[in-house]
Amino acid sequence: MTTETPRWFKSSYSENGGQCIEVAANFVVSRGVVPVRDSKNLTGPILHFPANSFATFVAGVKAGEFGTD
Repeated sequence: MTTETPRWFKSSYSENGGQCIEVAANFVVSRGVVPVRDSKNLTGPILHFPANSFATFVAGVKAGEFGTD
């Protein structure tokens, strides 16, 4: 049995404003989840979202469904 390590990244659109999240998309295929963490707190909690729910969320963001505030 191998243990997979999350490969964290944040959007290239992120500026260094301190309000970013990081995701580990490499878990989508093997585990069916997208781990998400606060980029300011690398040892803090990690939320695991079902891959299809995260994809729906990202599509909503791209479509402007959440406003700009």
